[in-house]
Amino acid sequence: VQLVESGGGSVQAGGSLRLSCKVSGYTYSSPYCMGWFRQIPGKERERVARIGSDGGLRYADFVKGRFTIYKDISSDSPKNALYLQMNSLKAEDTAMYYCAANAGGYCAIGPDGYTLWGPGTQVIVSS
Repeated sequence: VQLVESGGGSVQAGGSLRLSCKVSGYTYSSPYCMGWFRQIPGKERERVARIGSDGGLRYADFVKGRFTIYKDISSDSPKNALYLQMNSLKAEDTAMYYCAANAGGYCAIGPDGYTLWGPGTQVIVSS
């Protein structure tokens, strides 16, 4: 499975961005937990949101009500992508954002529980 993020960029505070994570090599019969993480230089990578193989959602408190994670991944879908809709962006949302997945379906809180990662996409929010 390969993950490639896109959609990052520069935006003013209060604006919106939608991040995409193109998924290839996905085994549809296998459960995956997928999530978005972010990392600021000098800080640990932190989970922003995740979606389980059963569709269950979890958000970090600092993005609740502002970010939405969803996916369009199936054998019938030409998109095969994970998304993160980010609204009401704040300067403190500035970070490198990463798409991650864990085969087997377990949704770990920390980054060590995810075995597959994209290269990241940079988000810069100016105040």
